Amino acid sequence: MLGLMSCKEKQEKVQEEKVDMIKDSEPLFKISLAQWSLHREIETGKIDPFDFPKVAKELGFDAVEWVDQLFEKEIDSMGFQTVIEKWKEESEKHNVKNVLIMVDRAGDLSHSNLEVRNEAVEQHKKYVDAAAYLGCHAIRVNTFGTFDPDEWVKTTYDGLKKLSQYAATKNISVLPENHGWYSSDPRLLIPVLDSINMTNCGTLADFGNWCIRRTQDENWGDCAEEYPDKYEGFERLMTKALAVSAKAYEFDENGNETTLDFNRFLRLVADAGYKDYVSVEYENETLDERKGILATKQLLINFANNYKN
Repeated sequence: MLGLMSCKEKQEKVQEEKVDMIKDSEPLFKISLAQWSLHREIETGKIDPFDFPKVAKELGFDAVEWVDQLFEKEIDSMGFQTVIEKWKEESEKHNVKNVLIMVDRAGDLSHSNLEVRNEAVEQHKKYVDAAAYLGCHAIRVNTFGTFDPDEWVKTTYDGLKKLSQYAATKNISVLPENHGWYSSDPRLLIPVLDSINMTNCGTLADFGNWCIRRTQDENWGDCAEEYPDKYEGFERLMTKALAVSAKAYEFDENGNETTLDFNRFLRLVADAGYKDYVSVEYENETLDERKGILATKQLLINFANNYKN
């Protein structure tokens, strides 16, 4: 009779509805907390750096990204492996996932001196091993190198390629971040990654850090020139992104970020088809760090809830 469904048709319809519900329930992206967001509390001794998973859980996060420079004293006094074991212990105790390690204490993978660069590759290998031990998917690395762009391209290719080849054996990705100088210039960085052509060598795309030339030939300091269009640059970085850092600086009374178009960055993330972790990285002193973290997290949640293709 017309209007009646067979049992088979009903089952197929139910299955289709279930699939649609699963699609609709999939998160736009996952959210993690970058430890750098708490660097002032850690550096002033307000909290123990090992309490990072505990604090992250209290703030509503279930995934964390470690920063090795915040453990400089602990690594020197306790030893590297002991520190890593403590990270694992604390993350398991508080049931948080380890996403990646931000590496700042292992040398410069783009150094112009081959011997120094090779030593940096070797020093980074222990972080690759640590990331595998912790269950991370990647390490974030720096590629400062020389102040000559042509030489930088050559040395960065060499350092990243060597480390990525080792990391591939551990199923770990190596991710240069736009972190200043030529690493913040996708016109140079992306062709290097294209030439390396390895699936485990991509970018950690950061909303901030767009200084491509300093007033002095130093890694940090006053900026003389920024990348001309950070949104266009970020879109380029997203073509190779295996991690994303949602950096925030200032908020108005309505909870909006006032120094950048946060939603524009997030739309570039979504439009790139990125579904993995976006880390909260609040970096300023106008808000209490925890308030800044929660304000940044709320922007991510608001965007995900209101996103339409």
